[in-house]
Amino acid sequence: MPATIEIDNMITVGNLAEKLMIPVSKLIGELMKNGVMATVNEQIDFDTAEIIVSELGLDITLKPAVAEEDTGEARRKRQVSDKAAARPPVVAVMGHVDHGKTSLLDAIRTANVVKGEAGGITQHISAYQVEHKGRLITFLDTPGHEAFAAIREHGADLTDMAVIVVAADDGIKPQTIEAIRFARKAGVKIIVAINKIDKEGADVNRVKQQLAENDLMVEEWGGETVTVEVSAKTGEGIEQLEDMILLLADVEELKADVDVPACGLIIEAHVEQGRGPVAHALVEAGVLRKGDFVVAGSTYAKVRNLETTQGKAINEARPSTPVAMTGFKALPEFADEFTVATSEKAARAQAEANAQAKQSGSNRHGMNSSELIRMINRNNEVQELNVVVKADVQGSLTSVIDSLKAMDTDEVAVRVVASGVGPITENDIGLARTSGAIVYGFNTTMPGNIRQAASRDKVKVRLFKIIYELIDDAKAELSELLLPQVVTTEHGRLVVKGIFKTTRTEVICGGEVTKGKLIAPALVNVFRDDETIASEVQVSNLKRGPQDAKEVQEGEMCGVDLKTEKRLELQEGDRLEFFTRETVERSL
Repeated sequence: MPATIEIDNMITVGNLAEKLMIPVSKLIGELMKNGVMATVNEQIDFDTAEIIVSELGLDITLKPAVAEEDTGEARRKRQVSDKAAARPPVVAVMGHVDHGKTSLLDAIRTANVVKGEAGGITQHISAYQVEHKGRLITFLDTPGHEAFAAIREHGADLTDMAVIVVAADDGIKPQTIEAIRFARKAGVKIIVAINKIDKEGADVNRVKQQLAENDLMVEEWGGETVTVEVSAKTGEGIEQLEDMILLLADVEELKADVDVPACGLIIEAHVEQGRGPVAHALVEAGVLRKGDFVVAGSTYAKVRNLETTQGKAINEARPSTPVAMTGFKALPEFADEFTVATSEKAARAQAEANAQAKQSGSNRHGMNSSELIRMINRNNEVQELNVVVKADVQGSLTSVIDSLKAMDTDEVAVRVVASGVGPITENDIGLARTSGAIVYGFNTTMPGNIRQAASRDKVKVRLFKIIYELIDDAKAELSELLLPQVVTTEHGRLVVKGIFKTTRTEVICGGEVTKGKLIAPALVNVFRDDETIASEVQVSNLKRGPQDAKEVQEGEMCGVDLKTEKRLELQEGDRLEFFTRETVERSL
């Protein structure tokens, strides 16, 4: 049984060598052999360490050390002071694509007479607040397609509870199960909204049975999972769902400090013409005000405009409030935490420190496990598809790139030459031209002059509004890089009964078909007893009596004309095994 060693997610080369009880020079040598230039004090990640241990052939299993992650659950459990005030619940609406998440949220907005549009684009996280019985509820709408797993997980981490929407006529699907897993991982309360109860074929009991099979036993069956039967179309059950959300919020006693510097998370970020970078964020503590200096990752802003996610200007935002803000020097990244600084100088210094720490980490890590696998497979001539990816918002960009990278195999891989948020630019076309890349645009635009430049430079540009269509296109491009599969098909066997002609380049013989069916043209392997005396000899013709034949069936006698590269001395009793070989196009 292999030994098990526990290591942190990041570990220095020296410490890993010590734990493996091997010379550090041997470990560095193996890293270098696989394209990782790391010194004794530099760090590598867990996946890279695992790959290197495998490459070294050590009988050792690595195990990640248990560490508290900064998940949504950890953030929610942070200590609050005695002065903390009650805050609205933050609810993620999750589930399988087409099960009615956005329709349900539209019904909730209508029921609560919320002004303006929420911009509920189902391929982004959208957020807004509604009022129910004098109390606020913050809703997050998360995408349902499998490619948006990263956004759904991010949505679960942001929230206090998750409403899992399941269509009564369709039941639990893969993205439903994934949403349940994300909600559990984030440690949030789960409410199941059984939607479309008005549709023909709706079977609520079947959904409850499927929930039980996924360890979500409903309350009426003795479990703890709350279910609410709703119809987004008729509005039935909407009020009961909101009542249940507020009841769970009361049980959880949700609170946040308001007399501290505001902080929270970036939900989405994009660029708007005339406004520059626009960040959608969720305030988690403190009060965010217009004019505050905000740091998010390696960029900062003086908040120029503070708005609700419906576009209404506001002067401040309290905990659990989703907002849109402008004024950032650069686009903040999806899932960045934001904090309020005391001055512009402090904000700039913190952003620069964050950027340096990020760059340092990038240099220190050198190469992640995906890149290492590619280096290891270099000798296998991995074919790469170069792409430039542009998207409308950071969250979608992350999901598109993750989906493209998920298609990597030992034979083909996607290499992202460049990526960014916003319209396709002349620089994108230039990068694609020099690297032979395809430009993929997701929910973004390409100005007319850029389109002309792409046409002039013969750069392929593909624009998509639906993510699975983009993925299918990339999958088709990768499939073209796959070497065709060589398929060998066995057809039949002939036992030689007579030899009529033998020259250096030709043999004519006759015999009986004892198995299968003979065809021409074909190839044969020639056997004498258990020995192979010739391989891949060409069959140019078959004869049944004096007539040429395309095929001869088992039990029949026939003549065979063989073309040889060197003299072949056949004997009676030799066996000719007929087969054909063809190449077949492959796809991912």
